[in-house]
Amino acid sequence: MSNVTSSDQLPDALPRRLNLLQGTALNMIDMVGIGPFVVLPLVIKTLGGPLFLWAWILGAFVSLIDAFVWAELGAAFPQAGGSYNFLKISYGERRWGRLLSFLYVWQTLIQAPLVMASGAIGFAQYASYLMPLDEWQRKAVSGGVVLIIIALLYRKIDSIGKIGLVMWGAVLLTLGWIIVGGLSNARIPLADTFQSMGSASGGLIAAGLGQASVKTIYCYLGYYNVCHLGGEIQRPTRNIPASMFISIVGIAGLYLLMNLSVVSVVPWQIAQDSNFIVSTFVETLYGPGAARLATILVLLVAFSSLFAVLLGYSRVPYAAAADGQFFRIFAKLHPTRQFPYVSLLFLGGLGFVFSLLFRLGDVITAILAMRIVVQFVGQAIGLLLLHRRRAASEFPFRMPLYPLPVLLAIGVWLFVFFSTGLTFMLSGLTVIGLGIVAFLISAGVRKQWPFEKT
Repeated sequence: MSNVTSSDQLPDALPRRLNLLQGTALNMIDMVGIGPFVVLPLVIKTLGGPLFLWAWILGAFVSLIDAFVWAELGAAFPQAGGSYNFLKISYGERRWGRLLSFLYVWQTLIQAPLVMASGAIGFAQYASYLMPLDEWQRKAVSGGVVLIIIALLYRKIDSIGKIGLVMWGAVLLTLGWIIVGGLSNARIPLADTFQSMGSASGGLIAAGLGQASVKTIYCYLGYYNVCHLGGEIQRPTRNIPASMFISIVGIAGLYLLMNLSVVSVVPWQIAQDSNFIVSTFVETLYGPGAARLATILVLLVAFSSLFAVLLGYSRVPYAAAADGQFFRIFAKLHPTRQFPYVSLLFLGGLGFVFSLLFRLGDVITAILAMRIVVQFVGQAIGLLLLHRRRAASEFPFRMPLYPLPVLLAIGVWLFVFFSTGLTFMLSGLTVIGLGIVAFLISAGVRKQWPFEKT
């Protein structure tokens, strides 16, 4: 692309103001959006009855394994942009790393607004429990949510850290109420649920587990949000890995307890067809007034997640532009508040447009299929390449049993990719193909690799 910065004209560094607690809070509110409340019935229907718990367990396992890859890379290269830098450094900054990092930014320009739109559309759909909304009203709600989030993020990072802690409190309050309320008023013995889990055959579980796990893994995504904010984290070599593992373990426990709580009150045969499962659950226990309050809390959780999503992704085009590999304008920091305001406004604005154009539908699967090849599998392979070129002392965090977790991560992500189905696999590969074409055009114009003269 033309009109980019040179590597010796980097903008002012981002201030390191986020501590471990704030980083963990931003991870967790990113992970818990509208996803678990919308996905829970879908997973029950896919696997049938109590078997759905296995999909949530697999989601936690995949996240933990993959977090080892992110932890090594995040601790070694704590910079804004996360995967952009990991891919560039892992594959070589002058050749293949240029291509892989470009593809990641290319995908981010599409997937980040799609993630924003999917959350905003889900927000509007869930809000219809409180009052009936027709099509244009739902679009007005979803678009308004995106605009409010942009306004909240248009400020200094230390203020955002404090806002994140407040939102984290709302997440914990909502999930805590669901868990305590259900388990203390169980109407269906938990022993029946565990017995059904254990009595299922391995073949029966495997048949639907791949498809169901695509949905649950989506609900765990965001544990790496702190890596995108790597340039703003205090003591990054310690806090980046710690915040990810704390987030995954904490959210996995909350998800499993929430699922057990719901099916101990609402029979799974009813839960699988509910569009407002948490509201139905609370209404069963406490009546319609409490159900409306629970719905408001769910909407607050969904809002909080979108806040963290846009915050993290807005740093990716900024990092690429600051590196001289993207349009110069994306490298601009706000003159007084020191945040990448152009990147924030662009992604948020596109998310606003997408929220008016698209339906929720299968967007969850499409988003995951788009990410897997370049970001998750690409990073894991890149880490293997880095270990061949660099000494162990250059990795402040070292995973146990290396390279087993990396190989497991690659295998599991490929399994999940194939589980998305042919249509979504092709859509993800098409985005990559178009990105390669865009990269070659950009490199040709600037006479960079692979067109540079030797």
